Amino acid sequence: MATITEFKGYQSDAPPTIPKPETPPDPMIVTVQEGVPVVYPNCHGLGVRVVHPVNPNAPSKNLGLVMFYVPPHVVLSPGSHETEETYVILEGTGTMTFTRYKREVKKGDFVYLPPWCLHGIENTGTETLVVLIATSPPNP
Repeated sequence: MATITEFKGYQSDAPPTIPKPETPPDPMIVTVQEGVPVVYPNCHGLGVRVVHPVNPNAPSKNLGLVMFYVPPHVVLSPGSHETEETYVILEGTGTMTFTRYKREVKKGDFVYLPPWCLHGIENTGTETLVVLIATSPPNP
């Protein structure tokens, strides 16, 4: 059984790296429809940059959130980059390819990809594979 840890809060003794404004900023609440579409090389899936520097509706600086829609039989070939990522499988099933092995993924799986981790994904199911991709910092 996992040990439950207590959340200690966001405060620390270190000075903030981002200056705190005098007036707290308002949140930006967006939908996928308000995102910026993106295509990946040699892939017939479609991504939507929902929270990302290129989306004027939610122009984050240090985080990217992309909804990635992969139709059945479509492959995003393996590649790597220095950005950390986490894939959250929201719908469907697929196979992820890594340097030393392949792994089946399904709804509810979280896949943490450290910097330079070779990774690719293929929709091996019969429905659209929907993946929420979180990146830090965001990919250009």
